[in-house]
Amino acid sequence: MIRKAARFTRRFVLAAAAVALAAPLATGPAEAQKAKPIKVAAIYTVPVEQQWVSRIHKALKAAESRGDVTYVWSENTANTDYERVMREYAEQGMDLIVGEVFGVERAARNVAAEYPDTAFLMGSSFGPAQPNFSVFDNWIHEPSYLTGMIAGKTTGSNVIGMVGGYAIPEVNRLMHAFMEGALSVNPDVKFLVTFINSWYDPPKAKEAAFAMIDKGADILYAERFGVSDAAKERGIKAIGNVIDTSADYEGTILASALWHMEPTIDRAIKAVTEGSFEPADYGQYSYMAYGGGSFVADAVLVPADALEAAKMKEKEILDGFFRVNVNDAEPKSTM
Repeated sequence: MIRKAARFTRRFVLAAAAVALAAPLATGPAEAQKAKPIKVAAIYTVPVEQQWVSRIHKALKAAESRGDVTYVWSENTANTDYERVMREYAEQGMDLIVGEVFGVERAARNVAAEYPDTAFLMGSSFGPAQPNFSVFDNWIHEPSYLTGMIAGKTTGSNVIGMVGGYAIPEVNRLMHAFMEGALSVNPDVKFLVTFINSWYDPPKAKEAAFAMIDKGADILYAERFGVSDAAKERGIKAIGNVIDTSADYEGTILASALWHMEPTIDRAIKAVTEGSFEPADYGQYSYMAYGGGSFVADAVLVPADALEAAKMKEKEILDGFFRVNVNDAEPKSTM
């Protein structure tokens, strides 16, 4: 049986005359430096091959290969099991636990509070919490806007289909940015929007995409796996999200908005190792300026003027002269 180690609160004493006053200092994972490699565990609710989670997994595997961390993970963890898995890893003495808690926010935060000497870095819709709960998200609305520009310039039917997982802020803001990018270069474009209410159901996403193609869409925004399969089968184009799948769908993927988790993961690992980890919002490190986001485009498939326009806008973003709007409201079809 693994027993949770007792936690002792450090105190300092201020003496004046004959009176000694004691006050507690903040405790938590930021108390002392740790020797490399630190122990890291990740908890995923979907397979590590899924777009969003694969970026976290990739960054942690890179840290492991450098010798910065030892890394274990659990995938396909049901929401009903999430608390148990969190506790098991904490009891095993992990220095840092990473995951996504969108469906178990309150429960995950309660568990984290039970283990104040463990650092937690979780994908979340909400803010950080004392003493040890940091958050992150894939703020790739900037490259999403750029891929929207490419789609808006490339569409022939002026109908773009968009298939998303859930209508939550993290997805909504990417879709809105894409739509605004398309409209900025083509005010006549219309959108078909569908959410499949699943993070990983390629067949369902594929069927939703087929329905959009039947309604005239000649470009699909593939927020979920399965959409690009439909585009390839029907001979139309697609826009990728989070990862670059162009090698798997040759001749289909016009461009992709990419997420790079290394800037986020590496900062968290450094903070834990140095004993400086504090609850914070790591979301900013997904911005293009930090190397957390980028876009790629197929120069063969994308018209030269569309690619040039997107690259010029990319420079404006990186130079701080253009800011992509953040709109967390649920996007709706416009036709």
